[in-house]
Amino acid sequence: MIELPEEFKKRMSAQLDADYSEYLKICGGEAVKGIRVNTLKISAVEFEKITPIELCGNVPWEPDGYYVSGEGLGKTVLHAAGAYYVQEPSAMSVARKLEVKAGERVLDLCSAPGGKGTQLAQSMRGEGVLVLNEIDYKRCGILTSNVERMGIKNAVITCKSPENLAETAVEYFDKILVDAPCSGEGMFRKEVNAIPEWSVENVKRCAERQAKILNSADKMLAGGGRLVYSTCTFAPEEDEEQIENFLKTHDYKLLEMKKLLPHEIRGEGHFYAVMEKMTGDRQNLSERGVNMSYSRTAEKFYAEWEKEILRVKFKNLFFTGNAGQTNIYSLPGNTPSLGYAPVRSGVKLVTVNTVNGKVEPAHALAMCLKKDEAESIEVDEKTALQYLRGLTFECDMKEKGWRLVTYNNLPLGWCKAVNGVAKNHLPKGLRI
Repeated sequence: MIELPEEFKKRMSAQLDADYSEYLKICGGEAVKGIRVNTLKISAVEFEKITPIELCGNVPWEPDGYYVSGEGLGKTVLHAAGAYYVQEPSAMSVARKLEVKAGERVLDLCSAPGGKGTQLAQSMRGEGVLVLNEIDYKRCGILTSNVERMGIKNAVITCKSPENLAETAVEYFDKILVDAPCSGEGMFRKEVNAIPEWSVENVKRCAERQAKILNSADKMLAGGGRLVYSTCTFAPEEDEEQIENFLKTHDYKLLEMKKLLPHEIRGEGHFYAVMEKMTGDRQNLSERGVNMSYSRTAEKFYAEWEKEILRVKFKNLFFTGNAGQTNIYSLPGNTPSLGYAPVRSGVKLVTVNTVNGKVEPAHALAMCLKKDEAESIEVDEKTALQYLRGLTFECDMKEKGWRLVTYNNLPLGWCKAVNGVAKNHLPKGLRI
């Protein structure tokens, strides 16, 4: 049994009444584990055939989610390939409520580490613009890594406060998700280290911050748009009362509100509210175009490399860098100009040395490709693990050139084949 603060127990006893004893019992058990299959790369049916993970049933509110058991879920070859995301089952309930569609403008306002944002991306199927915002720059790095691993092409990652973001993107988005920072009461069984940080004062501070975030979200949502607010806490000040106060001062219709309690469902604690904005228009922003670092030389070298290595053509090219070295990105269609440089837009394709013409493909490009979209080398699990450790491996290719390394037809990264040896080009920070 975990040790809960006395004041917290009093509050929960008052909330749950007769069910309080059932809640205390569940606190003594193990946290529920889950994974969500990344359908941008593989279907759930195909994943079941190849996964070494013990699957323990489907998550009822997420068709591509599974309950799982065991350790090392983030250390498998399939995880490195972006075939799945490790996600607490209750957290999977929220993104589906936004009902995003391909081609829409979508904002995940408090996005890191990216569980709900990557879930939204699966529904968008690479079409439309998905802005993933995180105010903490260090956490933006984790978010970017997960977006790249999952092979998401249409994401724009920003690092701004909600207030600053709202200054530019007025009534721009069709759908907004606010997975608000909270006191984390619903995760105490899973995150025991968070318990000593709990206090009534912190609950109040979180509620004040959440109200400000919701106000910013309202400014950015177009009329008729959908807003989903969620937390992983039980505190009424952060949940039901937060929504009640918001509805008093904003013209929204409440569509659904639900609290997931760990003694009632198979998962940890979560809360969400689904709302529709009743007034306002849908505004447009100017699109982000080619910048002043545009290099026709870099474009020429990339076009030659693309023709040789890729079997798919990327559009909306964007160039950054200097006279000697140019980075080329493929931006989502209709990428908005937000008035500042985002952390990452779309997919980084290559870095081109415009002096000698050498082209270095980006890991992000590898991870968004399918096996038949590039010259590739398929490896077995032993060789895949060797590759993920940063080692070279033998291949049966005599010619030189860049090759996509795949395992079970899923991308792992780039290698460069030279006389029957595949030289490893997996970024050092991703090696195991």
